[in-house]
Amino acid sequence: MDDDYYSIDSILSENQKIQCTFKVDIPDMGHLDGGHERDIKAQSRVQLPLWLAFILIYSDYADFTIPPPFNSRVRNALNAEAKSVKLSALVGAGGFWYGFGKMIMRLLDDEPANEMSGLLTKSFRNRLVEVIDQAQHFAALGPAGGGGQSGDAALAFREGLEVTERELFLLAQESAKRTKQWYESTDRLRR
Repeated sequence: MDDDYYSIDSILSENQKIQCTFKVDIPDMGHLDGGHERDIKAQSRVQLPLWLAFILIYSDYADFTIPPPFNSRVRNALNAEAKSVKLSALVGAGGFWYGFGKMIMRLLDDEPANEMSGLLTKSFRNRLVEVIDQAQHFAALGPAGGGGQSGDAALAFREGLEVTERELFLLAQESAKRTKQWYESTDRLRR
């Protein structure tokens, strides 16, 4: 995922909401909470998009809690069996779990940021082998993952993937198909 201002992936990752607790009263900003109050009072908890939370946290007006997609329950599940966790279901907007985690790392101090980085890296590594293996398997079955029940299985597997993993899946699947076509075309020439 790019950190480019115009990157759609970056925009969607920054649009995820996090729970913020205000440290001070903020006058005339009650509309951010979606309520009928005119002001935001100190100790109020408000769900804010990450792009707005950056400004408030760095200005020391608010603190945040680690969002649910990265809580201890998810970390334990990823440590137990990373392949079984449906990362796309943990975050909305198409499943930008890795991008969201990368954005959260910017808000953390060194030690928690290193832990988050380790979680993201370990999860990606543990899931990558299965992503590539499944992509090659479904590519070998033919167009659209073989159609029928196999196609449904391919679709179900892809739905659980995070956006980055889904892109890698499609690239690996296309690569396997092209390799098979090349191998079959060169095999015919040798006969």
